[in-house]
Amino acid sequence: MTLDTIAPAFVDMAHSIVWASAATVDANCRPRSRVLHPIWEWDGTDLFGWIATVPSPVKRAHLSAHPEMSLNYWAPSQDTCSADCLVEWYTDDDTRVTVWEKFANGPAPVGYDPYVIPQWSDGPTSDQFAALRLTPYRLRVMPASVMTQGVGEVLTWQGRLP
Repeated sequence: MTLDTIAPAFVDMAHSIVWASAATVDANCRPRSRVLHPIWEWDGTDLFGWIATVPSPVKRAHLSAHPEMSLNYWAPSQDTCSADCLVEWYTDDDTRVTVWEKFANGPAPVGYDPYVIPQWSDGPTSDQFAALRLTPYRLRVMPASVMTQGVGEVLTWQGRLP
């Protein structure tokens, strides 16, 4: 399947679910998962996501050792989608302000006011605010109807592996 076929379905499902379980791996190959809130952008050619996050020492160490993240979305309806991604940290002021605005002005339910996060009360240039850019190399979208009714199809796409 091509990216232009799966990307819109992935973005629609991910944005409707909003929260993703995200896994990283440390230097000793031990995984750790957390719940994060990505926002995705599809321009008809490229798909990438952004995560607004606190740049914790654990996240920094994991992504320094292995700059990949696996994200899985699940809804009670049994809709699921996932993205395996390359990850880049952005701590420059211009990018952080841009990413802050993406969330502050994003469509419901994925958009939100970043000021609600106590660590970010000083705004997008705070030391406690960073942006992660996600570049997927594998996507999977499975509507609930596939599992619960045997109707539809699982959509998968694999790009160039890191």
